Amino acid sequence: GSPEEQERMMLLHQATHDALTGLQNRRGFSENLQQALSVVDEPNATALLQIDLDGFKAVNDTLGHGTGDTLLQLAAGRIRDTLQDGELAYRLAGDEFAVIQSRTGQPAEAERLAGALIEGFKAPFMINDIPVFVGASIGIAFGPGHATEGEQLMKAADIALYAAKRDGRGCARIFNRSMQLLLEQRENLRRSLRMALDRNELYLEYQPLIRAPASVVGFEALLRWRHPEVGTIPPSVFIPIAEADGLMDEIGRWVIEEACRQATRWPSSLTVAVNLSPAQFLSGSLTDTVAQIVDAVGIRADRLELEITETVLLEQTVDNIDTLNTLNVLGIRIALDDFGTYYSSLSYLKNFPFDTLKIDRYFIKDLETDRKSQTIVRSIIGMAHGLGISVTAEGVETPGQAQWLIREDCDYLQGDFLGRPLGAEATRDFIRRSSKELIRESGDEIWRSSVRPHA
Repeated sequence: GSPEEQERMMLLHQATHDALTGLQNRRGFSENLQQALSVVDEPNATALLQIDLDGFKAVNDTLGHGTGDTLLQLAAGRIRDTLQDGELAYRLAGDEFAVIQSRTGQPAEAERLAGALIEGFKAPFMINDIPVFVGASIGIAFGPGHATEGEQLMKAADIALYAAKRDGRGCARIFNRSMQLLLEQRENLRRSLRMALDRNELYLEYQPLIRAPASVVGFEALLRWRHPEVGTIPPSVFIPIAEADGLMDEIGRWVIEEACRQATRWPSSLTVAVNLSPAQFLSGSLTDTVAQIVDAVGIRADRLELEITETVLLEQTVDNIDTLNTLNVLGIRIALDDFGTYYSSLSYLKNFPFDTLKIDRYFIKDLETDRKSQTIVRSIIGMAHGLGISVTAEGVETPGQAQWLIREDCDYLQGDFLGRPLGAEATRDFIRRSSKELIRESGDEIWRSSVRPHA
């Protein structure tokens, strides 16, 4: 063709392609999707796969944008290499990709492709000789069965993608109507959560923390939401909504203050532990907030323990250590929660003096029978003690687990078997009744007579 023709083709290519990965972009995608939907004759003729990279943000934050860009290029290549005839990949934005698949034999073909993509993302990406792991979550929708318009089909695939992430990432889900209902419920929850604080619908329960063998040394404050229509909503449901909606700062502040106020009504030897959400920990204002609250409420700083999970520590390292050190200087205790379940941060243990490690219930649940769990728990206890850190076991549910942990020198135990979470009033009763049947009739003598608050 003529130079003008070539120029026009080049401009068209630039307009419809993503410069970084060479895949078609959102504009090319929208046109092709609408076109695919207009020629179909059977309900599942066009499959749309929305693909999100799991853990991309952490890579970008910890290793920098240059690495992030390289990762996107390699990921795009991996997606492209997986495709067969009648399948085209697109980069929609950030770490969001999509594939339009026009093949017969649905839904099996879409499931095959999704499986191949997820499998393809299991191997690490080598960047500057560093192995970088990111997984893929995939949402699948079919046109015209789920939607006849491109926008609507994208929405359906997005809802399925959200379900895949909620089910633990690294998996694929096909859209169905009940997902839509769940999403609408979530929207409603989001709206009512905005008002829950003002309406006093949020409250705290307190779960006893037992020093082995049997004295109560403190309580962990657990956030609850009593919704007027729905009833009690678990934190695992509403905290992600609060974080996504930017409400966690306000709610988190309220939790710390309320827990400290309650603790001032207990004997002064008892501590109170509060979980921090990632958003709170990374907000930049945490240390000021905590200092103000401790001051205003008039509680000794060493009676407050803040629990953070390992995932929080993956983000921006220098600031993290600063935040932890400032809290430490204020005299506040810091616990590393769910230890061993995500990315065990051994470097943090070396660089920062945590007061407590909390072993996740995942390792506790089969302690009595599983040699591997025993070995892991034993080594965590040994390592922590060697570093001068105390250890709490979460989710202790049987006398056998409790006895094993005491034998192995675990410092603190927590679990429904030892004491369920209680409201503020009931917590004060629990403390008053301290010496006798404190801990639920577990039928186990070591607990029966000997539980009393630690003086």
